[in-house]
Amino acid sequence: MIRRRAFITLIGSAAAAWPFAARAQQSTTPVIGFLGAVPPSNAPKWVDGFRQGLAETGYDEGRNVAVEYRWSDSDYDRLPALAADLIERRVAVIVAAGVDPAHAAKTATTTIPIVFFMSGDPVAENLVRSLNRPSGNLTGVTTFAGVLTSKRLELLRELAPSARIAALMNPNNSNAKFRLKEIEKASRILDLRVEIVNTRNADEIDGAFASLLQRGAGALLVVDDPLFRGARSKLVALAMRNRIPTMYFESEFVQVGGLISYASNYAERFRQVGIYTAQILKGAKPAELPVVQPTRFELVINLKTAKALGLEVPPTLLARADEVIE
Repeated sequence: MIRRRAFITLIGSAAAAWPFAARAQQSTTPVIGFLGAVPPSNAPKWVDGFRQGLAETGYDEGRNVAVEYRWSDSDYDRLPALAADLIERRVAVIVAAGVDPAHAAKTATTTIPIVFFMSGDPVAENLVRSLNRPSGNLTGVTTFAGVLTSKRLELLRELAPSARIAALMNPNNSNAKFRLKEIEKASRILDLRVEIVNTRNADEIDGAFASLLQRGAGALLVVDDPLFRGARSKLVALAMRNRIPTMYFESEFVQVGGLISYASNYAERFRQVGIYTAQILKGAKPAELPVVQPTRFELVINLKTAKALGLEVPPTLLARADEVIE
């Protein structure tokens, strides 16, 4: 027979041990840090695709893996502090959604694995040594938007053959110099003159449209940038108000009224980010995982917008479209 005092001591010791057991169980759950440059409302397909990739590889957020999200809301200056915060929380992997988040994460740590998503060339950006053998603690997925620049300009010229084309860029983006070189190269190949219009924040977008109109531009290429992704509705509205045929870098622009986009499937790209992240959680090294490159691109055209702009979309262009919004 257990004495009352001994029984109380036994119960007390067990109760005290329960929180430690719970913490020990929680500590076995890996934590992923997700660092993004845009507001989360502007990247729902990114997160959905990422979660899908994790789930396909055996990880369900909230069940056997946790994710700490950090968003800089298009303010690049906040990224280093957000990256440092994730490292302080001792995350197992950092997902860097964009070239600037990737640079911030790389600067912050040389030991924690980093899986990036970016639209440029990770070798030219000095993020990896090569695509097949990344080396170091980084690997990821790229859409190689540089190879798309020429095609986007070609499609825009096909849609508005007599219009002078302008390109809207953010000079503060770390890959702005590469984008400029891509535009210059494509311009030479296509024998085009492209006016460069810079805008550094959302407040400058109205002025940028006024500037391109003053320069006589009648068509616009929006260059891939988190700033423009965050100002999606504003850009589409201004293009419609000023009757400017505009080529975008994501189909989401076309789905909310933009004219045309030619791009990789971002949800599919982030699905691969989720798969790579899960593989690293299971023990794979970033250096062993080649950078994933896109195999297909999607052409999306909003026929309703074209009609509102008074544009006749060539039948050959419609026939090549992966999706036509009517």
